Amino acid sequence: MALRLLGRREHSALELSTKLRTRGGSGDDVEAVIARLAEAGLQSDERFAESFARARAERGYGPRRIVAELVQRGVERHAAAHAIEALEVDFCAIAEDFCRRRYRDAAPPEDVRERARRSQALYRRGFEAEHVRGLV
Repeated sequence: MALRLLGRREHSALELSTKLRTRGGSGDDVEAVIARLAEAGLQSDERFAESFARARAERGYGPRRIVAELVQRGVERHAAAHAIEALEVDFCAIAEDFCRRRYRDAAPPEDVRERARRSQALYRRGFEAEHVRGLV
């Protein structure tokens, strides 16, 4: 069962544990299976973090949101931060592309409310202040 799940996509140890337990696995057996998979190199939280971070960045999310989602999925914060660094992605360009697609105009708004609304949308997507500042 675990190999079939890992054959579809990478999973963190926490995700894999949760899925195996919901399918009837007992706690000790599940942990032993995950440990054996990790020893064999079939399950890796680092590999999962890099894959997940790449996919989320391609979908237009910022580094803060990606790290938060990785931590929520059981990846340690330093491993999540390392995955973001390993991406070598320009988050300013991703934020700019998001604004262009969502608001259809390249010029920053003159209205204070619209400026605040756009800033909040970018912060919710997980972008840092340095990414937002130049766009709004």
